[in-house]
Amino acid sequence: MSLVGPRPIVQDEVIKYGEKFALYIKVKPGMTGLWQVSGRNDTTYQERVNLDIYYIRNWSLWLDLYILARTVWVVLTRKGAY
Repeated sequence: MSLVGPRPIVQDEVIKYGEKFALYIKVKPGMTGLWQVSGRNDTTYQERVNLDIYYIRNWSLWLDLYILARTVWVVLTRKGAY
């Protein structure tokens, strides 16, 4: 597991990734990620998949730094957490 990356999924969720699952498994899951700082439970599962794929395709050090900075804010405000 890495610090930043897509959240781990369980076997039942693989089908929701469809053909994008092949791309998803090429990276290590993370403790925080783009989905966590972009709405978490306020998003649909399809939006989560799209955010994960966007992160994988557009990875950069700057994106990781942005996600880490936003993580602090999201945790403090509890935005999207139920």
